[in-house]
Amino acid sequence: MVLLLPDGEPSSARGPSPLAHATALPLARRLARAGRADGLVAHVVRYRGRGWNGTDAQLAEDASWAVSEAVRRYGDVPVCLLGRGMGGRAALRAAGHPAVSAVLALAPWLPEEDRAAEPEPVRQLVGRRVLIVHGTNDARTDPELSYRFAERAKKSNRDTCRFEVHADGHALRQYHEEVGALAADFVLSALFSHAPSRPLADAMAAPPPLGLRMPLAAGFGRSLR
Repeated sequence: MVLLLPDGEPSSARGPSPLAHATALPLARRLARAGRADGLVAHVVRYRGRGWNGTDAQLAEDASWAVSEAVRRYGDVPVCLLGRGMGGRAALRAAGHPAVSAVLALAPWLPEEDRAAEPEPVRQLVGRRVLIVHGTNDARTDPELSYRFAERAKKSNRDTCRFEVHADGHALRQYHEEVGALAADFVLSALFSHAPSRPLADAMAAPPPLGLRMPLAAGFGRSLR
């Protein structure tokens, strides 16, 4: 099971964003196609609202609820949380649920000025496979902050790596094909024990900073092995 967590807003009382939900659908469909032979199911989570809202951490609460609901509906299945932006932070924060075995955070929002949890917790990631992907030209969420987070996470969980998408922005549009291929590679290897691609395996095995600043090569996915 893959649960995709859309982006959100730092503070808002408005309902969930239809645009953010729609933006997550193409990747959900791609992953479902890639994992169809293994029985992979992908769902995009519908939040109660679009705001993180400080100490309420509402999106993370919704992510935890979604994992519990997936287990209720599908049984004891391994779950990968895949979030973008604020959804990336929600995925990382909700990883402590016992059903979660993997987390993929795309351009995660990890602001140091947010004092809701200082520092952002990493203990819940122990025992999970964790992949962070961030564009180096992201003007919305600082890629250096996701690197610092990955550094701390790697100390307690060796199965952590991070890829940098050079010259791409927050939406990772320029290299969306490569990002999609990397996401599928990660999900299938984490949930079904498929052999990961060489770049992903190397990133997981490499010590910092190499494994946390792994460049995502143009054309990744055309010849993975």
